[in-house]
Amino acid sequence: MSITEVPDLAPETTLTLPESVEKTLGNGLTVIAVHRPSVPLVELRLRLPFAQADTAISSVLTQTLFAGTAGKSMVDIAAELQAVGGGLSAGGDPDRLLIAGNSLADGLPHMLRILNEVLTGAVYPANEVRTERERIADRLKVAAQQPAHVVARALNRRLYGDHPYASQTPEAEDVLAVETGVLRAMHDERLHPNGGVLVLVGDVEPHTAIAAVEEALGGWNGAGTLIELPPVAPFVTGPLTLVDRPGSVQSNIRLAMNGVSRTHADNAAQQLTNLVYGGYFSSRLVENIREDKGYTYSPRSGVEHSAAGTELSISADVATEVTAPALWETLYEMGRLATVAPGKEEVEQARRYALGTLRLGTSTQSGLAGLVSVLAGSGLRLDWLAGHATRLAETTVDDVARFAAANFAPANAVAVILGDAQVITPSLRAITAIEAA
Repeated sequence: MSITEVPDLAPETTLTLPESVEKTLGNGLTVIAVHRPSVPLVELRLRLPFAQADTAISSVLTQTLFAGTAGKSMVDIAAELQAVGGGLSAGGDPDRLLIAGNSLADGLPHMLRILNEVLTGAVYPANEVRTERERIADRLKVAAQQPAHVVARALNRRLYGDHPYASQTPEAEDVLAVETGVLRAMHDERLHPNGGVLVLVGDVEPHTAIAAVEEALGGWNGAGTLIELPPVAPFVTGPLTLVDRPGSVQSNIRLAMNGVSRTHADNAAQQLTNLVYGGYFSSRLVENIREDKGYTYSPRSGVEHSAAGTELSISADVATEVTAPALWETLYEMGRLATVAPGKEEVEQARRYALGTLRLGTSTQSGLAGLVSVLAGSGLRLDWLAGHATRLAETTVDDVARFAAANFAPANAVAVILGDAQVITPSLRAITAIEAA
């Protein structure tokens, strides 16, 4: 073989999934344990429903959850976790509070005991709360000056209206007002096991791991009730929303359409359609406005599944002077995909990419734990991945063309652009109607 020849791709292989065991404890906590013995570690993901939680309070709560208990300081907690080669941290989004971490496999019982002590007795020390809320507020003030943050907030407001998804980040002044008392109140109200899912993946025997969870967390309880988000309404299309950023040297283009859920029959077609359009480097959007036109460095499209709905998104950050041409080409590629079926080879390349990334995502303990936790948020389990791989393999060009025609037509898109309105408005008006934010 000469140095100019490219070797054939590796042959397709069947997706194999490891053993898993599931049990719902008496307190309502569902535990999923997966045996993956690649390294002597165990990954932990605890997902708790957190719909409609106040964003300012929850942002401080997640960052101070491990700041101390009645018997341990933040330093004590960190030291005890480090003693078993591990650590724990918390974060959140509009759907969930997520506690993530890992430890040596034989340190799992101790990590679970520390977790239980925090879940049942976090005290949110005033000095740690003060430090953390100031740090979060400073970060929010910096973010408020960043174009990507500003356009994301504008798009969420446009898409979601009165839905809780419309406001996903708090204001800095609201964060600075958070006190220990409200954190303890939210903890007591929302951090309870009913409806939660704890995932363990690693070099542990699943039944043994579940027994360790039952021993450590079986007594964890709470009086809170589950809060569910209302479903996302169909996005309301209309004029492009233009957010003025005087003097900006670039424009941030964002488009979005309603998508279908993971459990929808067209989800596999949705994934492949997104890849063909802009979901990976070999996509049409990248080829057009990056490789051919040079308008932007990293255009992309994506599928964002949330508990209350699915969003198809398209984004590109371009120089101010090419804002209108870049938008035109972005819409052109949408229209082309919606009206002309993609080629068989084009779909096949996207399929191989999708199946390859699916295997890659399950190849590590951490990746597998994250996937199992995400699927649990949709009421799905690990075996769904095998079915999804089969559906990806069986999706035809006609399926992709049908999904694209129904969902990728430019008329379905909600568009928001952040940029220098004085400069870009005249050329944008040649393409579409505009309204000021």
